[in-house]
Amino acid sequence: MALKALLLRKQLDDKNKALEVLRAKDAELQAREAELETAIGEAESAEDKTAVEGLVDEFEQDKQAHEEEKTKLAGEVEQLEQDLAAEEAKQTPPGSPAPAPDNAPIGGERKDDRIMNMKRRGFTGLDRQQRDAFLAREDVKDFLQRVRALGKEQRGVTGAELTIPTVFLELIRENISRYSKLIGKVALRSVPGNARQTIMGTVPEAVWTEMCANLNELSLSFNQIEVDGYKVGGFIAVCNAVLEDSDLNLASEIMDAIGQAIGYALDKAIVYGTGTKMPVGIVTRLAQTAKPSDWGTNAPDWKDVSATNLVTIAGKTGAELYRSIILDAGVAKSTYSRGPLTWVMNETTKAQLTAEALSVNAAGAIVSGQGNTMPVVGGDIVTLDFIPVGDVVFGYMDLYLLAQRAGAQLAQSEHVRFLEDQTVFKGTARYDGMPVFGEAFGLMNIAGKEPTTTATFPPDTANSETP
Repeated sequence: MALKALLLRKQLDDKNKALEVLRAKDAELQAREAELETAIGEAESAEDKTAVEGLVDEFEQDKQAHEEEKTKLAGEVEQLEQDLAAEEAKQTPPGSPAPAPDNAPIGGERKDDRIMNMKRRGFTGLDRQQRDAFLAREDVKDFLQRVRALGKEQRGVTGAELTIPTVFLELIRENISRYSKLIGKVALRSVPGNARQTIMGTVPEAVWTEMCANLNELSLSFNQIEVDGYKVGGFIAVCNAVLEDSDLNLASEIMDAIGQAIGYALDKAIVYGTGTKMPVGIVTRLAQTAKPSDWGTNAPDWKDVSATNLVTIAGKTGAELYRSIILDAGVAKSTYSRGPLTWVMNETTKAQLTAEALSVNAAGAIVSGQGNTMPVVGGDIVTLDFIPVGDVVFGYMDLYLLAQRAGAQLAQSEHVRFLEDQTVFKGTARYDGMPVFGEAFGLMNIAGKEPTTTATFPPDTANSETP
């Protein structure tokens, strides 16, 4: 690559990183805005109202400056992308043959850069030039043409399987990652069939002895847990008018819908999965009071943690509440973990904790010691709406093993909803998983109630026997 192009790419990377940092501050501004809304409603005296007005003016100035800086950076990024594409185009000799489809550049990017950008931004995050180049790829065009052909010309074909091009598989997985908030936290392993996770036993303690004395024999053991694979998916109906629109609308509709459905179901299974035709969830493992019948013979010793790792906190507010949370978090053992704690709760519970952490700083501003991380003890906070209010699932997520199968597939049929003028698409993925060690996780309720240990999953009516 020419030096000028290399320089432009470095400048572009720096600008993108700076832009991501600015976008990360959006959540902080939203939190400040919510706090100010509360303060406005609670202000009664003239002194309080004056103080709140000053805070609102300060917030509006900060927000305006933040948005202006983001807009400026976004414009600089767009200009650098155009300059880089033009510079790289100069390096391509006239009449050079087009590169192989699998290595085809998108928007002036090399394959490695393209993949990194897709992982970072997803399909909808690509600019117009990149999307046009992506949809111009031969494998993608062939896939979309086959979808149309089956949808319009072969109305008698039912459930015709379509092999997804590699680039489509990558983007579907990216959407799953975008809609699944926990897949990036757990230990994800791609495996083709049944898999066994080898686990080394606790490291033994060496024995002190005389300088020239005989050494003592140490004991070290290994265990294994087994994971299989279960299918998660369903079908969605797409109006045939959508199929007649541009390739971009068609691809976005298919990938976005499949990503949302599978990602949501995956998160719920990681937390509450029953282990029957789905992974074993963290909470399910915590609530077990007896070793399951399918616990592997080579698996680590099963431990009953239902009495220690299910916690109720009652009558605590402010610093006392956080003191109890920090102390109770100690039930989760990090013996085998290489990562930090992760806290999973719904938005209402997070808002309650944020309110409990409110304080007034030296400048008289209302602030909270909690953002997207838990104060003092640390660890990211992940919000999932299916977790009951007051419940907080926590633990070392890298000790949850999630096995991902290969072979994601799409299929379509128009005759299923022929009279409705709809084409039905199906999407599937295959996963299995379980907590490697139950003692690495915990569940607490901060509202003085017993933690909820079960969740309702949509019934598998398509495979239920009719009476």
